[in-house]
Amino acid sequence: MAIEKVVLVLVELTTRKGFLIDEELEEMVELIRSANGDVVAAVQVKLFRPNASLFIGAGKVEEIAQQLLETGARRVVFNQNLSPVQTRNLEMQLKKHKAKVIDRNLLILDIFARRAKSSDGKLQVELAQLEYQLPRVDMQWEKLSRAAGGGAGAMGGQGEQQIEIDRRRIRERIIRVKKELLKLKEHRARLRAGRKQKQFVQAVLVGYTNAGKSTLLNALTGAEAYAMDQLFATLDPKTRLFQDGRIGSILVTDTVGFIRDLPHHLVEAFHATLEEVTEADAVIHVIDVSNPNTLEQVKVVEKVLASLKASEKPTIFALNKSDLLTPEQKKMWLSEFPDSICISAKKKEGLRELMQKVKDVLAEYNRQTRASKSA
Repeated sequence: MAIEKVVLVLVELTTRKGFLIDEELEEMVELIRSANGDVVAAVQVKLFRPNASLFIGAGKVEEIAQQLLETGARRVVFNQNLSPVQTRNLEMQLKKHKAKVIDRNLLILDIFARRAKSSDGKLQVELAQLEYQLPRVDMQWEKLSRAAGGGAGAMGGQGEQQIEIDRRRIRERIIRVKKELLKLKEHRARLRAGRKQKQFVQAVLVGYTNAGKSTLLNALTGAEAYAMDQLFATLDPKTRLFQDGRIGSILVTDTVGFIRDLPHHLVEAFHATLEEVTEADAVIHVIDVSNPNTLEQVKVVEKVLASLKASEKPTIFALNKSDLLTPEQKKMWLSEFPDSICISAKKKEGLRELMQKVKDVLAEYNRQTRASKSA
């Protein structure tokens, strides 16, 4: 598949705190690469508040047009989320360059669609895409009308009738997909019930995307989960058995990675698989301590765990890629996170210590729970 040239529009909202703009640039470049794109130019914008019509000012739109002309790119990607009206207006402004405008949500949806392999994963991605498309149906028809040489209302009553038909089809498909996902939820519940009957301890791996969860699952269990240095390499949860003569047996489940401002369509669509987090006995939060934005990534994961009502679960912090740190840095991170272990999933370092920590933390949690109930 050919690599697409992309002009990236990096908007820094001055009212927003969190990720530094350089780190956001790096993350956006990686997201675009994961969607088979190549950033050939970047336009940086600093805004106090977005423009209702174009999100950015007209002068910056002209700058984007110039970059499209110079690079031959046909894709414009924003690091922010755009309304349907803003997307339409931007594409109209850039019409002569035949450019498609993509916001951050659509970019992530595209990556998920590329990564989905199982029927379950494809269903969950389809639901998210349908939810995204529904409020944009009329914009698609307007685009077709303009391509046919007419104005915004050139298709008249026929176009309006077709818009309603398309909306109804999307809503009907959403209902069908949700029914299929309900079956998926029930199936996963039966699997979990079966595991509980066998009295296995169940631990779930969570973390920011590309933190090394799949590599850790493989290292712990000898599994062959897909593990690549790319965002959202894993969409489907995989459960494998960790066994050790001294520690015992622990079921370990890998889950989809989180990211800043994960589209709510995706969070809702993947709720069936994210339930693996809420039903686990313990959470192993995998943290890439070599990343310059570690603390912000941790906040993102903790926010998602809170939304899943899983933040009170016994949690062990796996400080991954610790082999890249100095002894002083390791000491700092160990003091930053209670119940943490320095590991290297790639080099298989610290793994037995990690799983022993899981057993110890869970045993203490259960002891305290019993004590509080009897008090």
